[in-house]
Amino acid sequence: MLSQFGKICLEPVGFVKTKAVGKEVRDKNVVSQLVFRKDLLEALDGVEEFSHLFVLFWLHEMSDQDRKIMKVHPRGRADMPLLGLFATRSPRRPNPIGLTRVKLLKKEGNVLTVQGLDAYDGTPVLDIKPFDSWDTTEDFKVADWWKQLDTEKTEKSRN
Repeated sequence: MLSQFGKICLEPVGFVKTKAVGKEVRDKNVVSQLVFRKDLLEALDGVEEFSHLFVLFWLHEMSDQDRKIMKVHPRGRADMPLLGLFATRSPRRPNPIGLTRVKLLKKEGNVLTVQGLDAYDGTPVLDIKPFDSWDTTEDFKVADWWKQLDTEKTEKSRN
């Protein structure tokens, strides 16, 4: 019974600051800042000991209509299969929560400078978690369509 929890209310821990716009945010070389609320400063103690972090953020630009979409073509490509959105990395979700692993470049007070965050300027940050050896696996499986997209991306970067 899912309704036993009622509503879940989240308060952002900070926000994203970036100069990247549009599709530029997908560039893994983009450097952004995570600006945390000052009352959470001591919660950041020790984070600089990690090279990478997971950032959870709210995809605040998703419309109510986008949140009702249940099936998508991966990356919006009609040549890919129509799938349930939970089988994709689509930002269109009932709860538009983004998750990205980033490289931590530096920590200065309540600001973390990171590389590889695919979020827009002003995006609310919900949480961060350090990336560690528990987050890796060698025996994972992906769908055939995912392999095709990955091969195309690799070929495109070589040209």
